[in-house]
Amino acid sequence: MFPGPTLLAGVTAIIEGALNHALELDPAGRRALLGALDGPVQINLTAPLPLTYSLHGSGHRVRVGSQAVDSPALEISGKPIAFAALATGDDRVFSDGRLTIVGDTALAHQLQRALNQLDPDWEAAMARHIGDVPAHFLGQRIRGAVKWSRQAFNSLNANVEEYVHEESRSLPGRRELEATFEDIDDLSLRTERLEARIDHLENRATPDERENP
Repeated sequence: MFPGPTLLAGVTAIIEGALNHALELDPAGRRALLGALDGPVQINLTAPLPLTYSLHGSGHRVRVGSQAVDSPALEISGKPIAFAALATGDDRVFSDGRLTIVGDTALAHQLQRALNQLDPDWEAAMARHIGDVPAHFLGQRIRGAVKWSRQAFNSLNANVEEYVHEESRSLPGRRELEATFEDIDDLSLRTERLEARIDHLENRATPDERENP
C-alpha cells in the first residue's frame, strides 16, 4: 500500500525542519550544505516502497519535495536505513555501497560532510510533529537499527573475505599473504643494510683504491 499524502507531507516537513533549524545554528555548516545543494539532489528510497524526495537550496534555507525533479545534479538511491545512517553521521555509506550514486561523486561526499558538520536534531524535528515520547521511541529504534545494519554489513564483508581467501582459494589465504609480506619486508631490510655497508666501504676507500679496485 502506498503511503498517503499526510505521511509524505509529514516526512517532508520533518526533514526540512531539522535541516533548516541546524542551518540557523551553524553558518559555516549552512554554507557547506547550500554549496552541496547548488543543484537539486534527488533521494530515491528503494524499499520497502519506492519513494522519491528532493533537496534543493532556496536562499538561506533548504526545501524538501516529495516528487522527482528534472535533471538533478545528483541522485542517491538506497534503503531507508542507509539514508538514516547518512543522516546520523555514518561516513562509510557511500564507500560501502549501501547507497548508490548517479552523478557527481564528489558532490555526494560534499553533501555527506555538510550533514556530518551540521548534525541535525532529527528527534526534536519529529517531536514537533508527533510528540516527545513517540519521537524519542522512534529515535532510539532508528539509532539501534543503524548500528545493527552497520555491524551486519561489516560481518557480511568479513565472511565474504574469509570465503574468498580461505574457502574458494581464488586468492592466497590470509596467513599465506601475511607470511609473504613478512618475507618481502625482511628482504627489503636486508637489501637496505647491504647497500648501507657498500656505501660505507666506498666512503672509507682511498682515491687510488676507488680508481683501481
